[in-house]
Amino acid sequence: MKGSGPLRIGIDLGTTFSLAAVLRDGAPQVLPNALGELLTPSAVSLGEEGQLLVGAPARARATTHPERTALGFKRDMGTPRLHTLGGRAFRPEELSALVLSALKSDAEAALGAPVDEAVVTVPAYFGDAQRKATRDAAAIAGLHVERIINEPTAAALAYGLHQRERDLRAVVLDLGGGTFDVTVVEIASGVVEIQASAGDARLGGDDFDAALAAHLGARLERELGVDARTEPRARARLLEAAELSKKRLSEATESRLPLVGLPTPRGLVDVELVVHREEAESVWAELLERIRAPIRRAMADAGLRPGVIDEVLLVGGSSRLPCFSRLAAQLFGRLPLRALPPDEAVALGAAVQAALKGGDESVSELVVTDVAPFTLGIATAVGQGRDLVTGIFSPIIHRGTVIPVSRSGRYFTVDEAQSSLRVEVYQGEHSLCRDNERLGEYALTDLPRRPAGGVEVDVRFTYDMNGILDVDMSVVGTAQRHSLVITPAGNRLSKEQVEAARRAMKGLKLDPREALPNTTALARAEALYVELRAEARELLGDAMGRFRVALQRQESEGIEASRAELVALTARLRRLSSRS
Repeated sequence: MKGSGPLRIGIDLGTTFSLAAVLRDGAPQVLPNALGELLTPSAVSLGEEGQLLVGAPARARATTHPERTALGFKRDMGTPRLHTLGGRAFRPEELSALVLSALKSDAEAALGAPVDEAVVTVPAYFGDAQRKATRDAAAIAGLHVERIINEPTAAALAYGLHQRERDLRAVVLDLGGGTFDVTVVEIASGVVEIQASAGDARLGGDDFDAALAAHLGARLERELGVDARTEPRARARLLEAAELSKKRLSEATESRLPLVGLPTPRGLVDVELVVHREEAESVWAELLERIRAPIRRAMADAGLRPGVIDEVLLVGGSSRLPCFSRLAAQLFGRLPLRALPPDEAVALGAAVQAALKGGDESVSELVVTDVAPFTLGIATAVGQGRDLVTGIFSPIIHRGTVIPVSRSGRYFTVDEAQSSLRVEVYQGEHSLCRDNERLGEYALTDLPRRPAGGVEVDVRFTYDMNGILDVDMSVVGTAQRHSLVITPAGNRLSKEQVEAARRAMKGLKLDPREALPNTTALARAEALYVELRAEARELLGDAMGRFRVALQRQESEGIEASRAELVALTARLRRLSSRS
């Protein structure tokens, strides 16, 4: 944070949790939120009075008000999908902007100064549309983001600073809430060189939760005749139970979860779910198998064998799963490490990148390079006599190419006197364009009328460190020059839409930051209240009532005392409930 320039922070915008970090005295550290916690849930909920709740209180309402709460919207970035909360529709960029705005506000409170700029992380396998949507979300939140960094690259950068005196070749395995990334990195003399990246943008801890929840729901129906999968609140309770079991099974071999008052079509029922680690791991076997392919692809791209890897570094909250650690050990023949907190490593690396961008002297010796995670190219046609095969993928930038990079290819017309052509841009690894992801297209018109093959067009791709693609086209021998602004399927927000969304967010009724401890205490207590019965429910209800009276009286000492009582009672009853 040295210097008089703008204050920059690093942000890990996660599927399940998000956090912000900054470099202080040469070391990155995570900044606490308004609750004093380091992890802010990536959750948004619409309150009963029309106010928007962000973070912990929103996540607590996921089981009590699932129809008014949005989770996992990071996965929908860059798509037209809308999330409806209590009748109000939000784009994924708008929901992410609310989380980013909360992180910005908390960072400013922790640092005592305005935050002007941020480095935001994305999964390595986020495509062009998702990266640009992330930048749009930051703009809506009032954050200037010039630099986007891949999550495993950020983690590698944090490890590079953590072990700056050591040269090593490592593999970073990042299993977060919504995505899995693998990166091969070499760290030598302060240079963090990314050699290969691969991943799965739709494989993460949330999928492990969903698979276990589906298994538990089927088990309830099979064993007890209870159909808990058709009622939204029951599904939310099962998903919460699956997530809690996943966390417990990281430490224990068995998880016991009483679900009191589970809503079903035949009324409220009380059940106890007992899940053994072996049972859960059998449910997750297919997901674990999907993890192998990106690891093998990254190692092949780097041209390395597992035996030459010095360290296997685990990142992401779901990397705590014993079955994931065993899989890593089997593939690389060595025990994996968690030298940094798995939940924090990405944010810590983003803070280092922010300091590098700001010219902080304490990290001036660090250098980071990255590679393109996808192959990028255009659609072409191949002719054999009178036959013409279209939709052939012609790569221009191959995956694994060190970025930033600018590469070009020369293409020719295929028809006699052809006056126009479409440049269609794709990303992917398949030979046919239909199997890859379409990014956009541009129509070149008014071409010189010449014989087939007589018009030459140069197509140049420029891919920057943010993973953003620019496409330039020129017709050889003419003055025609064109640039393609990628707007996939019309999903990208225009500058006008971003500005309108930013103005609209300022007009939203947001729960005040200073009220967050009170709102969270009530939301967490309410989520537990619906699960309790008899004396325990009455005890919690009384404590909630006293707290609401204190809030109505607006006496700060009474509010703090009754909130502390409610928080302590909620925690105690939660522990007792989970053991009963």
